[in-house]
Amino acid sequence: MTSGTTPGLTRFNTSADSEALAALHEVCSSSAWGSKLLAQRPYSTAEALFLASDAAMAELTAEDLAEAMAGHPPIGRPKEGDATSTREQSGMAGSSAELKAEMLELNLAYQDRFGHVFLICATGRTGEQMRDAVKDRIGNSPEQEREIVRAELGKINRIRLTRLVEEESAA
Repeated sequence: MTSGTTPGLTRFNTSADSEALAALHEVCSSSAWGSKLLAQRPYSTAEALFLASDAAMAELTAEDLAEAMAGHPPIGRPKEGDATSTREQSGMAGSSAELKAEMLELNLAYQDRFGHVFLICATGRTGEQMRDAVKDRIGNSPEQEREIVRAELGKINRIRLTRLVEEESAA
């Protein structure tokens, strides 16, 4: 990860509030998280942005977390035409039909239990690792799971923010 000033960070720091907020919304669907990060601009380094993201994530309420999770498709079913979710879930792309069917079944069971999609930082994980994670986590209490989801969202946000600050030019 980069820690200094980059063209992407400079662009983020100097863009209009509406543009910066839209970029943050692409990273995380929580409006509270985005507003907190927007209010602290400009950031001297990417690391300062990452630390602000972590702090904002730690302060999110259950409702804010639900809003953030709503922006994530179920594992194994990335949003059509969404390059970010397709890239992040690439570990499921080459999985067998059986594993994909099992993951769908587990996603539905998880959603029934917790009321939201199973959320994991899927980047770099295989389909089997994601399946094993949902099997491990489905027995958690709602409180335990909420904190695991908060941590996973934080990881996803850092990956996405890294891409944002390392982009050479606006998309």
